[in-house]
Amino acid sequence: MIAPAVPCVADEALQFDIRLLTVDANEGIAAGDVDGDGNLDLVAGRNWYRGGDWSPRPLRNIDDWNGYVQSNGDYLFDVDGDGRLDVIAGSFLPTQVQWFRNPGEEGLRLGKQWQANLLVDTGASANEGQLLEDIDGDGNLEWIVNSWKADSAMVVWRLLPKSAEKVNAKSANRPAAYEIKRQLIGENANGHGIAIGDISGDGRKDILVGNGWYEQPAENPWEQTWTYHADWNIHSSLPMIVTDLDQDGDNDLIFGNGHDFGLQWWENQGIAEASSGTIQWQEHPIDRSYSQPHSMIWKDLNGDGSPDLITGKRYYAHNGRDPGGQDVPCLYWYQWNPTSKSFTRHTIDEGRVGTGLQIVVEDLNHDDKMDIAVAGKSGTYLLIAKP
Repeated sequence: MIAPAVPCVADEALQFDIRLLTVDANEGIAAGDVDGDGNLDLVAGRNWYRGGDWSPRPLRNIDDWNGYVQSNGDYLFDVDGDGRLDVIAGSFLPTQVQWFRNPGEEGLRLGKQWQANLLVDTGASANEGQLLEDIDGDGNLEWIVNSWKADSAMVVWRLLPKSAEKVNAKSANRPAAYEIKRQLIGENANGHGIAIGDISGDGRKDILVGNGWYEQPAENPWEQTWTYHADWNIHSSLPMIVTDLDQDGDNDLIFGNGHDFGLQWWENQGIAEASSGTIQWQEHPIDRSYSQPHSMIWKDLNGDGSPDLITGKRYYAHNGRDPGGQDVPCLYWYQWNPTSKSFTRHTIDEGRVGTGLQIVVEDLNHDDKMDIAVAGKSGTYLLIAKP
């Protein structure tokens, strides 16, 4: 066993009631008010879970594939503009991105499955995962697909609102309220892991992938390819975290080794080569005691006003073939100390709860405490903060 790089403390102040919601190989999960009752619900693969009782309710069918569920992430978004949250989901191998229409109050009450609709056929397989974010700050979201193949094209799909006359508001099966436009970022540089954030320091969001990063142009970002910087070659988490950890005015990186031991942060030390825009980084280990920290989230878990790192072992990420792949699941949170520039690890659970491809951290029961929900091959779990 590799020794941890951080102190580990018993956390008596932050404890969780852990509830197993279902067991399958689904690894995607998201939170939102699906039924319009003012409470957050969960969607996770084949099911949605109503806030409060958390019983599984039908959502969609997904094929099993080679030890996985053929889905690598759930996102909630009102695709058809009817005021209800729908689900957008991609897949590992299929090139189609589907959206699943919320069936509405009566359909949800009767347990109807959500109608599948094609959002876009990307033509690209070998998809590690995706993000749904506003990259250029225009108020519209982009679907950002990450490929585990290092030489794959980096493509962004823009969701652009259709004009009102193109959307039939009276139809029960109204179409998507968005045009989907393909934007090529780079021809042949991608790789395992992705993040969105400003690492060049120019105030514009850049795209980070496993084999480097794409710099957003100063203007007209969708009318040109982006400058690519091959500054690293890592097999990183999805996502990486881009944040100014040491509060020196530039953004640093936090990431895990998605299929090996290793959780670390890289300190941004500025431009090393002015001509190429290459950034110099200093690596700081966080934790080496468990493998496959494939997914993470940066959010204030303990309510002290500062974000915390929540991550853990993606259980059976490569069906047990990774280093440490047969070890038990685990989930931790890490508290950052800007003075000592170090993280302290706190245990959430060891032996039951692992991660998949997404982690939810929200106040799910209106008690002003942050709760956690994860979906992975050890099960879909709800962790409610104790009083």
